[in-house]
Amino acid sequence: MRTGYGVETVRAAERALMARLPEGALMRRAAAGLAAACGQLLGRIYGSRVVLLVGSGDNGGDALYAGARLARRGAGVTAVLLTPERAHEGGLAALRAAGGRVRVAPGAVVEGAAEPVGDLIARADLVVDGIVGIGGKGGLRPAAVELADLVRDAGVPVVAVDLPSGVDADTGEVPGPALPAEATVTFGAYKPGLLIDPAREHAGAVRLIDIGLGPHLPGTPDVEALQHADAARLLPRPKAESDKYRRGVVGVVAGSGRYPGAAVLAVSGALRSGAGAVRYVGPGAEAVIARYPETLVSEGPPGHAGRVQAWAVGPGLGDEPAARQAVDEVVASEVPLLVDADGLRLMDLEAVRARTAPTLLTPHAGEAAALLGVAREQVEAGRLAAVRDLAERTGATVLLKGSTTLIAEPTAPGATPSPVRVNATGTGWLATAGSGDVLTGLAGGLLAAGLSARDAASAAAYLHGLAGRLAPDPPAAMDVASALATAWQDVMRGE
Repeated sequence: MRTGYGVETVRAAERALMARLPEGALMRRAAAGLAAACGQLLGRIYGSRVVLLVGSGDNGGDALYAGARLARRGAGVTAVLLTPERAHEGGLAALRAAGGRVRVAPGAVVEGAAEPVGDLIARADLVVDGIVGIGGKGGLRPAAVELADLVRDAGVPVVAVDLPSGVDADTGEVPGPALPAEATVTFGAYKPGLLIDPAREHAGAVRLIDIGLGPHLPGTPDVEALQHADAARLLPRPKAESDKYRRGVVGVVAGSGRYPGAAVLAVSGALRSGAGAVRYVGPGAEAVIARYPETLVSEGPPGHAGRVQAWAVGPGLGDEPAARQAVDEVVASEVPLLVDADGLRLMDLEAVRARTAPTLLTPHAGEAAALLGVAREQVEAGRLAAVRDLAERTGATVLLKGSTTLIAEPTAPGATPSPVRVNATGTGWLATAGSGDVLTGLAGGLLAAGLSARDAASAAAYLHGLAGRLAPDPPAAMDVASALATAWQDVMRGE
């Protein structure tokens, strides 16, 4: 499990650790890891050209000390200082002693040279972004934007120090200009912004350097991201005495005369969920049974379909009165429930809040915005805040779809909030019609198999994302459904 901690938590852990270490030891650890990562990206250090973009404080100090290490191994290293009067003195002295050059941001002169900053950056093999640390807020300032533009125009690879400059470490928001990186070297712990879009997209490949913070971090992180072993532990496994009913029966209410394919796709996901049986309710029965003859079909209403351990409702229901009645009926049921797509629009929020059985809502950004009464752009810009807010308002577990899927559950009075789960296995190819219907069936089946709403959402998002990567590009939704079996096997084998 990858765990992420907010800025204040990380800083408190750093203070506790530094109190036990010689002065400067923590920065030297970070710089050693950063220099090693830069060396791996360069491939050959001797003779390479490295430009350090250095802001004030410890973030710039990490870059300077790492630059000194690279310079001692034969790299030509130049530090460009945005605020010379506030540059880290020890790091600056170390770089100079190692033979590195120093200049200030555009318009100043390199010591012993007069090469324009733009030319300096254009000739570099690597740029190290040490402009702003994890406490930065509000996007880059004008001088830093000028440097970022020069880097972007030159197309030089960027390694970010701890966090790409201009992104919010706590929320994953990108409130203004930022400097995207090909790789980010972060220290001690992941920060939420490295795991959550849109900031995650700016971070590139993230490498965590262990500097000894672990014993000083709290047991409950702010966010967490499943890995293969975590997902494998969640997935249901039949026992010797299992039959299809003990494995769980999921009821799927989906599709309409206009959208019969939604029924087929939702059922396809449910059949790959590990549940023992799938009951389908709705007008798409003929299409469902033609594709999946093992499905138990009924034209409705849901209460006449037979016993289920969970309901998944919503994809392709349309606006017919029967659709609203079906949603009302399953919301009033006493079994776990997943609501998606049209079901989110048709459900009665007060009835959802009154439920005692587990409830999972699976909106995309537009649907979440409608439930919250805000603009879609607000949800997309602040995904972490949006998923937490929606979980608290509805009293339900919420899976917010997107390039990084977020899962939050409401906090009981007096309880410590659970970490928001982050799933990063997804791919942009999953942004295709019907893909979410497959996810609905998959997560609903995991609910029926006995997983909690949070775990069902987490495991489903993980498998769904892997299936999107395994399916041929560009995949259709049915390709994603077909790839679920392979994704499941890969997780179980730890591949």
